[in-house]
Amino acid sequence: MQITNEFEVDQPIGTVWEFFGDIPAVAECLPGTDLTDELGEDHYGGTVAIGLGPVKLDFDGEVKILERNEADKTISVDASGADKKGRGQAAMLLDAGMESAGAGTRVNVAMDLNISGAAAQYGRGLVGDVTSVLLDDFATNVQNRLTAINQGRDPSQVQKVQAASGFAIALRAARMALTRVIRRFFLPYNPEFVQGG
Repeated sequence: MQITNEFEVDQPIGTVWEFFGDIPAVAECLPGTDLTDELGEDHYGGTVAIGLGPVKLDFDGEVKILERNEADKTISVDASGADKKGRGQAAMLLDAGMESAGAGTRVNVAMDLNISGAAAQYGRGLVGDVTSVLLDDFATNVQNRLTAINQGRDPSQVQKVQAASGFAIALRAARMALTRVIRRFFLPYNPEFVQGG
């Protein structure tokens, strides 16, 4: 499943690139993720907890940086894991690129996500929407940490956006899906509708 997203932070590209060099710190910005083990150069182990409606999945997994390109400000990541209760597996190839956006930085994310087991029953649309919800929370956490660094504060003391409950994530994802449906219905008849949402 191919998923793309982007977000902006109000820090210069050099600062954002340097921050993304610390993979465990970056992982802390994604709700439910904790990289605790260094398995080798650019290779980490840890856990990811995700709630999808009534199902909560706890993955043990690994993350490996496949490539960093400082000139182009791009990074490629391979991640995989298995649910601790044997209810599914997930594998992801992620490419992230950064570009200047005014005084800040735009981060473009493209991921190829493969899920089997309990999470797969929710289908492509909901899994994609849940991923977008988590990326929104991730972007907020990255911004907060970068702001703390810029102000000389300890970034580990910054209040993070907490991992939402499975119900809350499902509600936010359902709202995104409903918005898409409404846009598809109204857009052919009222092109200005898309400006409102």
